Amino acid sequence: MNIDLAQLACDRYEIADTLHRFAFGLDHGDADSLASAFTEDCIFDFRPAGRKLKIDFPKLNGREAIVNTLIPFLGPLDTSHTVSNLQIEVSDDSATLYAYVMSQHFMPREGCRPGSENALLMNRYDCELVRDGQKWRFKRVTIDNAWAQGNPEILNALAIRRALAAKSRQSK
Repeated sequence: MNIDLAQLACDRYEIADTLHRFAFGLDHGDADSLASAFTEDCIFDFRPAGRKLKIDFPKLNGREAIVNTLIPFLGPLDTSHTVSNLQIEVSDDSATLYAYVMSQHFMPREGCRPGSENALLMNRYDCELVRDGQKWRFKRVTIDNAWAQGNPEILNALAIRRALAAKSRQSK
């Protein structure tokens, strides 16, 4: 069995970079970085985590739907995602990735002030990727929650705030 170790190392690096582009896009509200992590027909499923956290979040189909949902949902929050424990298996032009991602969420501009509400989540990512030219992209992302601290409801609270603000603007 001949294994090209240099190519394997490069693939593993690029696969890890896909998860980092995803996290960067979320943390900085950068739609281009976020979009670069997905295939056009990617499936994004946060429902396993959502059920545990009591967050009603739909299964998303397609890069455009993923970006157009995640940027408004998390973009306004003060948030950070930390990636660890990556397990990567490469097979030609496809790969699987398992990782832990810890995410910290605060309401906008509240940061970590004493008494500010926050949610600290440890999520397990189960992903399928494909090689797309020189980049690896997610074909499927499934996220389950391992544990949570704080108040994950702030994610819903932000959605409620946005809906009320939109309704208020419409009534003027």
